[in-house]
Order: sequence, then C-alpha cells, then structure tokens
Amino acid sequence: MSEDTRGERIAKWLARSGVASRRDAERMIEEGRVRLNGQTVTHPATFVAQGDIVQADDTVVAGAERTRLWRYHKPDGLVTTHRDPEGRRTVFAAMPEDMPRVISIGRLDLNSEGLLLLTNDGALARQLELPSNGWLRRYRVRVFGVVDEAQLAALAGGSVFDGVRYGPITAALDSRKGDNAWLTVSLREGKNREIRKVMSGLNLHVSRLIRTSYGPFQLGVLPRGALEEVSPRVLRDQLPKADSKDTAPRTRRKD
Repeated sequence: MSEDTRGERIAKWLARSGVASRRDAERMIEEGRVRLNGQTVTHPATFVAQGDIVQADDTVVAGAERTRLWRYHKPDGLVTTHRDPEGRRTVFAAMPEDMPRVISIGRLDLNSEGLLLLTNDGALARQLELPSNGWLRRYRVRVFGVVDEAQLAALAGGSVFDGVRYGPITAALDSRKGDNAWLTVSLREGKNREIRKVMSGLNLHVSRLIRTSYGPFQLGVLPRGALEEVSPRVLRDQLPKADSKDTAPRTRRKD
C-alpha cells in the first residue's frame, strides 16, 4: 500500500502543520506527547489519514495550511527556542497574539541580532537549512582587537580552531576605529556560534553580530523587533533557488 493511500507519516504531517521540525516531531513522539484519535503515538511511522484527530501536547492540531514565510528582525536578548529551561524570553513568546505557530529556519543565539526567517511549515524549514542548498548567510560583525586582513582572507580556505574544522568563510574589513572594527562575514553553512569561535581564534572578540541576509531574503530596513510576511509570489519565485549555488538575486541581494 502506498503512502498516499495510507495517508502521511505523522512526523511529516506535524512538520507541515508547523508544530515542529520533523526531527523534533519524532522526539515529541518518543516522549509520548502526541496522540492520534485519542491514542498515544509510539512510532513515527504511524500514518495520519483524512478525518483523523491529532493532538500535540494535549492541543488539537488543525493540519497543514498553505506554506507561509516571515522575515523577523530579531533583537538581542531573545533565545530561538520554544522552551528555554533557563526561563529566558524566547523569540516565539515575542510574536503577535494572532501569529500562527511557527518555527525558525536556522537560529540566532541570545546575543545575536538581525534576520530570522520563520515559517509555519516544518518541512520547508528543514529543506532551507540543508547545507546542500548552499544558501549564503551574510552578517555585519563588530569586533574588538587587532584585525589582520591576511588572516581574514585565509578563512576562505577553511580553518581549524580548538580542534574543530570550519568550512570556508568570506570575511572583509569594512571600517576600523581604534581597537574596534566592523567586518562583513559570509558563510554557506555554519556550526553553533561559528563566527564567534572563529573570530576568537583570531584573537578578536565579537561585540555585536547582525545577520543581514539568508539566501535571497534581506533584512533591509525592517525595524528592530518587526515582523513582515513574505508575499506568496516572492516565496514561489525564491524557493526554487534553494537548489542553486548562485543565490544572489539579480541587482538585489543578499545567514
């Protein structure tokens, strides 16, 4: 029997419904937090058919809506998680009351700012996070210390700091005043806190980090803390470029 006949795997169904990424949905199932027609789901290969009632954390899930995407200008001081064990304020708690449940495409850490993409489609989030998509993420970075431009240029060939290998990073000096400097830093895939760790390896302390673009989507003049939905037309136009290494929009451009 085909998957179309049986319905859709529940982890994928939850992801498309914006409850969580597929990986997190599978974790929710393992933790016994998902029910199908009143019964606790014990395996991610369970299928959801039309008319089934799915509950996640005791809340009925409405099912998948059309895919939507938002640009959010994340301020510093917010964590990109739905639940923070330390009780810090989260990005999702800062959303408007009428905002549907969304998840982030990638993350920005507590002290980082700038463009954060949000979507109601967990499958889309996973797709756009894949390193194979080759989407460029660009940042403005303020550092304290002595900037060696030759060392910055060498990052384009990859680097190793504290035993961790990092992929190619493009970094250029924009301006310098005393021991403070602004850099433009770009990468196509990133490890946790990668820019901060790599700069630390160059004896540079990051005092501010602002993501200005993610793939073809720009922060632009979006005010701090503001949220703006990407139009369906723009979304349709840009998503096919996820498979392209050349992600620069013609005459515009872009974490």
